[in-house]
Amino acid sequence: MAPRVAPPMRVLPLALAAAIFSGLTAILIYLSGLSSYGSGARLSEADLAALAALQARFGKCVDANGLGLKAVSREDYCRVVIQYPSDTVSKWEDPKTGEVEGLSFEFNLCEAVASWEQVRNSTTILTKEYIDSLPNGWEDYAWRRINKGILLNKCQNRTLCMEKLSLVLPETSPYVPRQFGRCAVVGNSGDLLKTKFGDEIDSYDVVIRENGAPIQNYTEYVGTKSTFRLLNRGSAKALDKVAELDETKKEVLIVKTTIHDIMNQMIREIPITNPVYLMLGTSFGSSAKGTGLKALEFALSICDSVDMYGFTVDPGYKEWTRYFSESRKGHTPLHGRAYYQMMECLGLVKIHSPMRGDPGRAVKWLPTRDTIEAARVASEKLLKRPGAGSDGPLGTCAMIKRREKGKVPNRSGLRDAAMKHLEYMKGATRYPLERNAGGGYLCMINVR
Repeated sequence: MAPRVAPPMRVLPLALAAAIFSGLTAILIYLSGLSSYGSGARLSEADLAALAALQARFGKCVDANGLGLKAVSREDYCRVVIQYPSDTVSKWEDPKTGEVEGLSFEFNLCEAVASWEQVRNSTTILTKEYIDSLPNGWEDYAWRRINKGILLNKCQNRTLCMEKLSLVLPETSPYVPRQFGRCAVVGNSGDLLKTKFGDEIDSYDVVIRENGAPIQNYTEYVGTKSTFRLLNRGSAKALDKVAELDETKKEVLIVKTTIHDIMNQMIREIPITNPVYLMLGTSFGSSAKGTGLKALEFALSICDSVDMYGFTVDPGYKEWTRYFSESRKGHTPLHGRAYYQMMECLGLVKIHSPMRGDPGRAVKWLPTRDTIEAARVASEKLLKRPGAGSDGPLGTCAMIKRREKGKVPNRSGLRDAAMKHLEYMKGATRYPLERNAGGGYLCMINVR
C-alpha cells in the first residue's frame, strides 16, 4: 500500500505574509515601548488618541517653526527625536570624553508635558513651611540647601541652621501661579546684539534676567526693566555686585543652589535690601541645562505666558556666547536649542530671536490647550504619577499638610487669574517634592 502523501501546504502570498509580520512587529514594538514607562498602566482609547494627536501636531510644529529642525516619531507615542540638518557643523566637545555633540536628540513628550504642566500650578520658592512639613525636613533636607551643610550634622542644632537660612526663607511663598501676566525671560547670548529688542522687552509685565548680565550700555538691545534675576552658584557669591546692576534695588534675587555664609554677611552688612530667595525645582530628565532652564521654570510657575529672548536658538548656533563678554564653552548648545524648540511646540514658551524678530509671529501647528490637557492626563496615567487622571486640585499631592491658623498667607489684591487659580486649588499651595523618588507634591491647605 502506497504511503499517504500529506496534502501540499497552502503558502500565503509573500506580500501578505510580510504585511502581517510587519503589523504584528509594530504592535509588539509599541506595546514593549509603553511597558518601559511602567507596567500595569491602563490607557483608554481616548488616552491613546490624545497622545497620538499631541505627537502628530508636535511634529508638524517643529518642522514648521524649527528653522531646519525635524521631529521624527519613535515606536510609541511618547518618544520623539529632534534632528538637525546633516550639514550642521557640531563644534562643542564634552570636556570629559572629548566626544563632539551629536545632531539628533531624543525627548520624552509624555514626561515633558506631565512635568511642565504641573509646574504651572506649583510654587518654586523654598519656604519654612515646606521644610517644617516634610518628614524629618530639617534633618534630611534643610542642611542640603546650606553651603557645606554636611558639616552641620544634619541640622541637629536647628537654631544654627535656621540662622543660616533665615534671611532667604519666607514663612510661605510670596508668589502664586498666574500672579503675573506677560513675562519675558532674557538670556545672555550674543545674538541679542543682532536685534534691538529693548523696547519690546520693557513692554512685558515682568522681566526675568540671569546671573550677572548687565543692563547699562545695552538697553536698546536688552531693555531696562528687571523684576527677577536667577543666580547660579558663582553669581550668588558675588551678590553685592549683582545687586548693583538694578538701580531701583527692587529686583528680586533668586538663588538656584545653596545659601553661603558670605551671602548672609553681604545681605546684613552692605546691606542688600533686594529680596533674596532660594529656589525649589522639578527634575526634567533629558532637559536643557543651566540657569536659563531654571529661569523658564520659575517664570512658568508665576506667569500666564512666557516669552524668551537671548537664548541663541537660530541656525548656525555652535557654542555659547554672551552679549557682554567673550564667548565661553558652556554646555551642549545644540541639545539646548532642540529642547527649547520642544518647549515652544508644547505651548510653554514663545521664542524670539534675530530670525524670529516679528513680535506678532504665530507659532504654526501649535497643539491646542485641549490637546495638551488630554495628553497630560494620559501621560500621568502612563507614567503612574501620583493622582494620575484625577480631576480634583489635590489629586497629585503625595502629602497634604494643614497650615496653622495664624500662618495662612494673605492673598488679597491679586489679579483675577491668580485668584481663580487659588479658588480652583481651594487655597492650597503645591510644592514639588525634590527628593521624593516617586514624584508628587507637598500640598499645604488652609485650616477652615
